[in-house]
Amino acid sequence: MPTREINGQSIEFDNEGFMTDRTAWNRDIAAVLAKEEGIETLTDRHFDVIDFMRKEVEEKGTAPSIRRLNKLNVVPTKELYQLFPGGPAKKAAKIAGLKKPEGCI
Repeated sequence: MPTREINGQSIEFDNEGFMTDRTAWNRDIAAVLAKEEGIETLTDRHFDVIDFMRKEVEEKGTAPSIRRLNKLNVVPTKELYQLFPGGPAKKAAKIAGLKKPEGCI
């Protein structure tokens, strides 16, 4: 597993670029990961999704699907694609320091 230095912290990632230890995550790391994914600035709406996803993983053990995010009115699907273009569940999970969501290609 690749290890990277982000903001002075040594962090392990899997071969697809997902953090292997979600407890090492913080918002400063999220900002760096977001920029790598083409998102220059994380807004409160980004963090609505990120925080919800992290809470779901804590409570249920897996990251929520796009359908669940929409069903629970976290953000509408159209906005989710605007916030995290090019694969919102996968990209949001990566920025949130979570493993790749089940069912994502």
